[in-house]
Amino acid sequence: MANHLPPSDNSILDGWVAIFFLYEFSVMLHEMDDDLSVFHRPLTELFSGSRRGLVTEHDQDFFEANGYVYGMRLLDDTQMEVLREELEVMMQPRFASDLRFYEYNSNESADPSRRLFHALGAWRVSTAFHDIIFDPSFIGAATLLLGGPIRLWHDQVFVKPALDGAVVAWHQDYSYWTRTKPIGHLTCWIGLDDSTVENGCVHYVPGSHHWGLLPRTDLAGDMDAVLSVLTAEQRDAFKPVPIELKAGEVSFHHPMMLHGSYENRSDRPRRAVVINVLLDGIESDTNDPLLGGVPVISRGEKIEGRFFPLLTETA
Repeated sequence: MANHLPPSDNSILDGWVAIFFLYEFSVMLHEMDDDLSVFHRPLTELFSGSRRGLVTEHDQDFFEANGYVYGMRLLDDTQMEVLREELEVMMQPRFASDLRFYEYNSNESADPSRRLFHALGAWRVSTAFHDIIFDPSFIGAATLLLGGPIRLWHDQVFVKPALDGAVVAWHQDYSYWTRTKPIGHLTCWIGLDDSTVENGCVHYVPGSHHWGLLPRTDLAGDMDAVLSVLTAEQRDAFKPVPIELKAGEVSFHHPMMLHGSYENRSDRPRRAVVINVLLDGIESDTNDPLLGGVPVISRGEKIEGRFFPLLTETA
């Protein structure tokens, strides 16, 4: 598995040379079973060069009207390769019982002929997945779109294997997050491969973030189950738009945005990192754990602490 050493004035390794020589280092981190959630800062320099303004005023206006914006380049080739290598390691069977993950599904699809790898909590396991949440370009864009300081809610990884990758059925993210309030969330979808109609790219329904909360259906089940709960007006407005992205590009969407993705019919995988954030000040609306294995934040209390770091741009 590839990785980068923590910052060092004496280090002269970079690019592919660094990836090769640092394999042993990152394997050691996994074998040590370190929980990286104790670190609320980058551990490496992998994303230290990111200082790009990803969203413009026009992008903000488009987001407000449509509920999404997309096509901005976040990752370079080296960053993507490190993330892909670390993702491959985390998909090994030995990680299925790793308690650092909030949730781990080697296949979330109920159809054994279709596969969908889906896990939450990679930022606690892998240095690259940990450090991407502190990427200044990502943080700057998310802060602008949400309109204030942000905290990590949780991350996700999705993998649709070549030829048999399962669907992600139409859903609204907030339908899974009603244990938090008020609504002040944002999702960033980051492609580790080119994402196309053929390999199951995300589709958005423009304007659906204004529809209110819809009943929740099975995430990896019937793609069109949600259609049965839409009003006649909503069905007329149900005009999905495919969000095709180059590897390293991102989309941002509103937590009430109706979105989904079809199966992977191509001969290459569709891998993605998803970072979900919330405005600083969002509260718990439950007396149960907000995420698997995380200590309770009581109803009415602010979401903060070790597992929900405040994300701020660095100079």
